[in-house]
Amino acid sequence: MALVIRPATFADIPAITRIYAHAVKTGTASFELEPPDEAEMTARMRAVLDGKFPYIVAELEGAIAGYAYASLYRTRPAYRFTVEDSVYVDPDMQRRGVGKVLLMRLIEDCTALGFRQMIAVIGDSHQAASIGVHKACGFEPAGNLKNIGWKFGRWLDTPFMQLALGDGALTPPRERNGGPRRSSDLH
Repeated sequence: MALVIRPATFADIPAITRIYAHAVKTGTASFELEPPDEAEMTARMRAVLDGKFPYIVAELEGAIAGYAYASLYRTRPAYRFTVEDSVYVDPDMQRRGVGKVLLMRLIEDCTALGFRQMIAVIGDSHQAASIGVHKACGFEPAGNLKNIGWKFGRWLDTPFMQLALGDGALTPPRERNGGPRRSSDLH
């Protein structure tokens, strides 16, 4: 059976919460120390969807294999054409291309919405899989903040990667219809 990419729904929250909890508890992709519960993950999804950003899941044989979403990189108005991506894959589905498929779809969706830049804020410079997937999707290194997080008894870096969407910085952007235009539009 093929991998199906579709918009996420609130019915997906239990699987999304489980996938994210594993990432928080066992890895450095997230700098959270305690996994949020389903209520918090529902609130986070609602904020993304209310902001008119894409939130998608990869489904394989009826099970959620991973999820991805975009959100505003920063809330100051001048950043309104720049998004940050987040991609998480079920631990049993990793290294099968799920993350790359999710990221490619997220790039397509954000480009169609008129965003011009996508930023990857990668938790830990040792996240070779995440760095590799972003590089395979066209992202370029954009800097590295050294030793800014403390998790699992060690200091963690935060590499940044960047991808131009559509015309990138070659032309002025057009305001997005129905999307956030000011930080006060965000929840």
